[in-house]
Amino acid sequence: QVQLVESGGGLVQPGGSLRLSCAASGSIFSTNAMGWYRQAPGKQRELVAAFTSGGNTNYADSVKGRFTISRDNAKNTVYLQMNSLKPEDTAVYYCNKWFKARDYWGQGTQVTVSS
Repeated sequence: QVQLVESGGGLVQPGGSLRLSCAASGSIFSTNAMGWYRQAPGKQRELVAAFTSGGNTNYADSVKGRFTISRDNAKNTVYLQMNSLKPEDTAVYYCNKWFKARDYWGQGTQVTVSS
């Protein structure tokens, strides 16, 4: 069993920054195959950034150069540093972990970019 708890969302002006955190607990041995997705109103959930099963990073084209995924393996925590935020980044951000052939999701954290 895996539990994911996100934090760090909020309201920010365009051009601002936020950092999201996702703490994993349960039967977790690695932060590989773990990352962030987002879902805006009326849109499908999409990948934002993730560590692959091999430990590499993968980013959506729309966030490359602005967002950075990082991790603290000792804490089983993954972070998403979001800079130069745009209104189109507004969404609920979900932490995801692929573990033993299934997806686990956090409860989501709202990020709103607006002036």
